[in-house]
Amino acid sequence: MQFDARAAKLLKPGEHIMVDGCPGLRLVASATRRTWIYRFKSPVDGRMRQKAIGQWPALSLVAAAAAWEALRSQRAAGGDPAMEKRESAAKRRPAAAAGYTVRQLCDDYLEGHIRMHRAPAGIKETERLFRKRLDDIAGKQAAALTRAEAFKLLEDQSGTPVSTGQLRGELAAAWDYALDAGRLPESSPNWWRLIMRGRLRSKGKVVEGKHIGVVKRVLSGVETGQLIRWLPHFTSIVDDALTLYLWTCTRGAEICAMEAKEITHEADGMWWTVPKAKTKNARHPLATDLRVPLVGRSAAIVRRRMADYSGYLFPARDSGGKTHTQQAVIQTQVHYYQPYSKTRPEHVRPRLPVSHWAPHDLRRTSRTLLASMGCPDSVAEAILGHVQPGIQGTYNRHGYDKERRQWLVALDKKLEELAAMPASSPR
Repeated sequence: MQFDARAAKLLKPGEHIMVDGCPGLRLVASATRRTWIYRFKSPVDGRMRQKAIGQWPALSLVAAAAAWEALRSQRAAGGDPAMEKRESAAKRRPAAAAGYTVRQLCDDYLEGHIRMHRAPAGIKETERLFRKRLDDIAGKQAAALTRAEAFKLLEDQSGTPVSTGQLRGELAAAWDYALDAGRLPESSPNWWRLIMRGRLRSKGKVVEGKHIGVVKRVLSGVETGQLIRWLPHFTSIVDDALTLYLWTCTRGAEICAMEAKEITHEADGMWWTVPKAKTKNARHPLATDLRVPLVGRSAAIVRRRMADYSGYLFPARDSGGKTHTQQAVIQTQVHYYQPYSKTRPEHVRPRLPVSHWAPHDLRRTSRTLLASMGCPDSVAEAILGHVQPGIQGTYNRHGYDKERRQWLVALDKKLEELAAMPASSPR
């Protein structure tokens, strides 16, 4: 029975480690704690279930293993430890559903699921949704909530369709969690899965009070050159991040969370290996770590930042390097310098010569440049970190390292040409 206490301390939210010799016993990390979990297939209905045993280090490995052995014996005898606990709790509180409010239901979902399985940013966002947007129904009995009441809550907030759609999804999951836990009668309907389906859709950006639609912006060659020359007007952290969007084609979340330990010097140059867990494809079974060759300006930026920082290369202000800058910081700064921005109108500042774009549009711009230069789609999609679809993704496991570097070297040359191009050029 092996257990590495150091590895346990370094676990990030959502990660876990197994205990050798104890099948199904694992230590799961959340944002605030590490919990011993026994995960097993129920002999009752064949479904996968799990049961929390206790918190580490308060509960030692030896004590957790003893509890695991007892639960395993219970399962071997044909029992389901998780199901029996729910049934026992339901018997002890026969009238629980009658006084069980929406607020209590959401709090239980936050504690029992969200804080154990989401990253810190996801936990914070779900807490915010439940804290600020449930006032009209928070005190109502969850089992007695009507379809009309659920519909009204979402209808009243439909002016912000994206976040309201997120709220609808979280409430649907919270209701399922409460039903599975026996905190609601099995006959209780989950209205959130039935109402407003397909109706909460974004109308796109609002600029100067007008909807401009769902814009997929690609900068022209002239605009790209203008923007590259203008980037030094931003703070260094924003300038560097936006430059990396163009020179690496990576996502903002990946750039902001870059760490010095992810940078390697290899035979053909510098590489940045983004761990799969940090990518958008973290849950995709065919996804791998994202390999990014650092060429030209991207290599220069990383070298400079590694000389100043040993952890996160884009540390958050006043965090002492313990956390990284959030992607929203970059987006906010870009908006602040847009010609139409009314944020702090009393502040005199230079305005962007290229308007109506967001940081992610730079990734799309570089992908378009790669296509214009003849880069094969398979290589370009690998550079972006997209998982190939269908049977192609299943059978084509080539890493494309050589091709990535070849085409990012070509992209570096193209971007430098655009940066040096006269503003009046028609290209």
